[in-house]
Parts: sequence; structure tokens; C-alpha cells
Amino acid sequence: MTQADPRYLAARDALNGLSVGDAFGQTFFHTNDRAVWFRDRALAKPPWRWTDDTAMALSIVEILGASGEIDQDALADRFATKYREEPTRGYGGGAHDILAQIGSFTPWPQASSSAFGGTGSMGNGAAMRVAPLGAFFAPDLDQAVVQAEASAEVTHFHTEGKAGAVAVAVAAALACRARTERIERGAAFIDAVAEHLPECHVREGLAEAARLAPDTPIAAVAEKLGNGSRVLAQDTVPLVIWVAAHHLDDYEEALWLAVSAEGDMDTTAAMVGGIVASKVGTEGIPAAWLEAREALPPTALDEGF
Repeated sequence: MTQADPRYLAARDALNGLSVGDAFGQTFFHTNDRAVWFRDRALAKPPWRWTDDTAMALSIVEILGASGEIDQDALADRFATKYREEPTRGYGGGAHDILAQIGSFTPWPQASSSAFGGTGSMGNGAAMRVAPLGAFFAPDLDQAVVQAEASAEVTHFHTEGKAGAVAVAVAAALACRARTERIERGAAFIDAVAEHLPECHVREGLAEAARLAPDTPIAAVAEKLGNGSRVLAQDTVPLVIWVAAHHLDDYEEALWLAVSAEGDMDTTAAMVGGIVASKVGTEGIPAAWLEAREALPPTALDEGF
């Protein structure tokens, strides 16, 4: 695969959007004056360090570059390797446990399915990293669903965890297609994402999101849908899709809205950033934000494809 491949270009844009959003969002955990920062749209001094959201997205991009699809064994190994190299990237407690097990040669199906007392994780981690995959498979929504599920299952065996990943991947795919096709915004966009999900809490949250007016204050949206404070897919993804659906053409506005919901700000901003950048491209991300983001490993965007 070459860098001229449209799938590469789409995944690159989504990865840039995700990583900038991740790095932007995490800066707000380091101030006690968030309300003032949100009001004034004040930016932290660079560099903005990215977190586990980006680290895991890098692994997905690298596997797609090498194989053109999700090789679950290779992805599990890549996740565990990156975790071992930099465990301080902000991984959650469940991720620490699962990735440490995989790194200690526990087969990933055992580590993933045995988590949380055998239920598997319903966390938002599979959704936070998947936007580049959705952009990569934008021409084929069925494949976007299959590949998103495969990418999620390595660490998030629970139906809700996988559904969250599918929702973000489909949203990124639709956003990417909106560059050349007529893709409805707002409630119709949310409904189009929900169509690809099984009956689950994430889908119920999307149905609620579709009923919220575009001008609903973000605090009210968060109260209805969640803002990632519980670090669950169903507590995070509906708000993310609502924000993206109503601001698909404006990366900066979408990101400010996402962080203004507070909660799991780096993760909601990463998801929104990956989706919206799939529509507006890297050129739609503020140049100063790209420059402020900690540099990505060159292999992720260049040699990986």
C-alpha cells in the first residue's frame, strides 16, 4: 500500500484528528479553571502530550498498513508492546490488567473475555481508538462494522464495548463519505450510525441523542447522554456522535463543545476529532493545534503504509 492510496489518506486524516483531539482534551485535566478556559477558549502551552487513546490508535493504523485488515493476534501483540514501552500514557485500570496479561503471554481471547468477572469490558477504550479504521473502510460500511468489532474484541469482549467501537467507526466512515456524497447531518446522521448496532445501551443512547435539538446546551446533552465520567461506551459514545453529527464541518467548534461537556475529556475529544477530521481532513484542523500536539512516531503515518 502506498501513501497515495485513498484509504491511507483517509486514515491519516482521522489519526491526526484523533490525536490532536486527545492531546487537546487532556490539557484541561491540568487546570482548576476549566470554566474560564472554556469561556475564553484559552489554550494550554505546548507541547500537548497525547495519551493511550492515540497510542492504541497508532497500533490500529500500523496493522491496517501492514495487512489491510485487522489481524487480531498482531493487534494484541502491538497493543501489549506499546503498553510495555510506555505504560504511563494514561491507560485505565482495566487496560493495565488486560494488556499486562497479554504481554505475559496470556492469549488475548482469554484476557479479554475473562475481564470484569467474565463479562468482558464495556469501557470506552475500543471506541476511542477506532476512527482511523472507520475512515479506512469508508467505501464499505459492512467491512467497517466487521473490522471495528474485530479491533474491539481484542480488549473489549462485552457487547457494549464492541458496539461503541462500531458506532464511532461507522460515524467516521460516513464522515469520510460526506466529502463526496450527500450525507445527512444531525438526527439523520445519528440514526444512520445506530442502524449498524445491535440492541444495546449504546444504541438506546443514540436514539436519545437523535431526539435532542441541535441547540441543546452541552451541559443538558451531557446530563441526558453522559460525558464519559463512568468510562463506559454507553456513557460516552452517544454524546460524541451527537456532537459530531451537528458539527461535522467545523473541527474547532466540535472539539470545544466536546471538552465543555467535561467528563472524560481527552477521550470524547479524541473520538469527536477522529470523526470530524474524516470529513474536513487534516487541513481542517487548526494549524496551531497540530503544531502543539506532541509529534507522532513517523512510522505510524509513513513507513506503516
